[in-house]
Amino acid sequence: MCINPALHLFATPPFAMAVPIPLATACSPATFTAPSVFGAEILSIDTSLVTNFSASVVSAFRYTQPSITVSDATFCNVTVTYTHPGQNDHVIVEAWLPVDSPGWNQRLQAIGGGGFAAGRFELTYEGMKGALGDGYATITTDAGLGSSQEPSEWALLSPGNVNLYKLRNTGSVALNDAAIIGKSLIQSFYGEEPKYSYWNGCSGGGRQGLMLAQRYPDAFDGIAAGAPANYWTELFASMQWPEVFMNSIQVYPHHCEIDAITALAVKECDGLDGVADGVIADVDACLAKFDPHKTVGKPLNCSAPNALSSISKAAADVIKASWEGPFKGNGERIWYGLNPGADLTGQGPYAPPGGTLGLATTICTGERCGPFTFPLSDFWIRYFVAKDPTFKIGNVTKAEFERLYRDARREYHSMVGTDDPDLTDFRAAGGKLVTYHGLSDYVIAPKGTLHYHEAVRSLIPDSNKFYRHYDIPGMGHCFGGPTGQPTTMFDQLRAWVENGTAPGSSPYDLTVSGQVQQRIACPYPQKTKFEKKCGDVADANCWSCKGKL
Repeated sequence: MCINPALHLFATPPFAMAVPIPLATACSPATFTAPSVFGAEILSIDTSLVTNFSASVVSAFRYTQPSITVSDATFCNVTVTYTHPGQNDHVIVEAWLPVDSPGWNQRLQAIGGGGFAAGRFELTYEGMKGALGDGYATITTDAGLGSSQEPSEWALLSPGNVNLYKLRNTGSVALNDAAIIGKSLIQSFYGEEPKYSYWNGCSGGGRQGLMLAQRYPDAFDGIAAGAPANYWTELFASMQWPEVFMNSIQVYPHHCEIDAITALAVKECDGLDGVADGVIADVDACLAKFDPHKTVGKPLNCSAPNALSSISKAAADVIKASWEGPFKGNGERIWYGLNPGADLTGQGPYAPPGGTLGLATTICTGERCGPFTFPLSDFWIRYFVAKDPTFKIGNVTKAEFERLYRDARREYHSMVGTDDPDLTDFRAAGGKLVTYHGLSDYVIAPKGTLHYHEAVRSLIPDSNKFYRHYDIPGMGHCFGGPTGQPTTMFDQLRAWVENGTAPGSSPYDLTVSGQVQQRIACPYPQKTKFEKKCGDVADANCWSCKGKL
């Protein structure tokens, strides 16, 4: 056991050792030296010893790690409250420090947030439970946003005036603050800093991971960033685009039309990778082969009273626009669309959990269907771009949409864009980064993550020595769909950081007609190929990675 120097447990005299005080006893505010964070003032440190803690955490909420059961764990829960003088903020960093069971593994795992929540919300806590069960000290930050999971409570100081300090905190500053504070707490409690520090996050947490690599290259040794919500201004434009397009044609197809075209795309494109298993693995080949307008007139099996009996041209137009993504009036692409196979309505066979509706769904009442505004893009445009809570986003024209996009990029790109490909400092610090993205993501365009990877590789041709990206066919947004998570990826990242073993293929499970099959994801630009001589598509050993990195 490592002894906390602050407890003065040293030999007195030369060969007479003092009896170590148990770590459980050290779970006291007096144990912790106030962390030194430039530009910040520590207001309080509170502690609570948690005993007999048990939890079951599913792999979906751990993103890159398997399900785990935590039994009778003991940990010191430390909350640090601090402020940036002059900003009138109160930021909380929460740390869980293992005591006795399961015991500390001498490593830190920070867990990211999601959506507009920087951390300290349900999914973050699930990740922290899992990290605790594996012996990590684990941390999260609320970035000064409190318990709010959407920005209506904090975005505006008054109509027209954005709280830029809080946006800056959640965008970047609080992330590095948390890393500094977490390491300081570990030093105080265990008597040594962590040997290695890791970041694990998806969606908003993935964006946070990339921000750390870009702006704070010394904060973490290894970063796992799933479906990262970087390129914020472009991302929110892509989220809003399907509704803007439907407004422009003044037609709002029933969701069963959109779902029917999606199903036909999966059926036609399923086998393009050589194996029919219910998912689209070769997205580019599918986009080249499948024309949604060829489905117009095909019969629909939809019981809704306001649904057509066959697929309409308008539905095909909406699908095409959703796959292509937003464009400017001059034909220049703003950003990417979602992939064929993604649930555009949130009401298909693999609908996202919690009743979340999709980017291209509609709200139908009686015989009429109308627009649905996706909440994340709604919050962004109303509170940060228009700066007016009463702004009606559903009324914008294509021209107004383009202007709003330009305004957002001009004002916020440097603050929250998270798209800097220059990772030379992260490389020099010895950092390792893995990104991954479900190809059936229904919120964030997978091609956006690939775009970032290629931007880094264009600037740093040998970037595969410290950064690798994986596409996961059939996986939704961070989790969900017929495909499971790459549950060994975090351990692969650890092996890369700690002993130099670069990750190759990463396994995942795919459920086909109720049967679980094994697959592998390959680091881009390698392609996954089924070895027909092997014979068993359900065996991961019958799949290989082809091509050069």
